[in-house]
Amino acid sequence: MDFLTGLTNLTNWFANVIMPTLAGLFFVVSVLRFSRNSPFQYSMYAGFAALMVSGILRAIETFSQQRAWDDPDAVWVTLLGLVNWSANVFLPLYGVLQVVLGIMHYGGMGFRIYPGAPWLRHIVVAMVCFGLSGVLRLAEFFVAQGVGGVS
Repeated sequence: MDFLTGLTNLTNWFANVIMPTLAGLFFVVSVLRFSRNSPFQYSMYAGFAALMVSGILRAIETFSQQRAWDDPDAVWVTLLGLVNWSANVFLPLYGVLQVVLGIMHYGGMGFRIYPGAPWLRHIVVAMVCFGLSGVLRLAEFFVAQGVGGVS
């Protein structure tokens, strides 16, 4: 076994075994602090962060294993995959969420919590999300069409 394989196994063990165990411990501490009327939010947030370590590790592995380790374009392909996922999956879903929030605020939900007109901000954010996703898809199309060069 070489050093890189050992380091990979250690990282996988730490992210998939130790961090969920620590997350459970943080949640127990959070419940105990809540029962004593103490500030419990920090331990609760730490538990959720510890649970997210495994998912973040899987996402990094997925984005980085698209090319061989000695390929000079590996970093670029990894960043391209991250941008594609962000623009084609996350932004449209976030835009839909902002439309729903805008409709709820326009209908009067939360008017005592957020005075003013926050519905307009949600609709503008949704339009920006959909627009940015569309522009990035258009740029991706032009790059894919221009791979052969200018003729």
